Amino acid sequence: MNRYVRVPLTEAQWIALVSFTFNEGIRRFQTSTLLRLLNAGDYAAVPAQLVRWNKETVKGVLRINDGLTNRRAAEIKLWNSK
Repeated sequence: MNRYVRVPLTEAQWIALVSFTFNEGIRRFQTSTLLRLLNAGDYAAVPAQLVRWNKETVKGVLRINDGLTNRRAAEIKLWNSK
């Protein structure tokens, strides 16, 4: 992850992104809008981008996963902490 993030992060922000990347995988992180916006310096866009990653495909249908919703909320809380 450190190879792809080109802006300074707080420790909490770094932990939030590590959690996200561990869950979604480095390839998905590399190609994400989240990373593009972050590297452009748009720190404020990260929470809204994290929220988008709360879905799973079940029997060909994309649906919201409560566990992922909770995980993203925890990552956002970390991201926003000082």
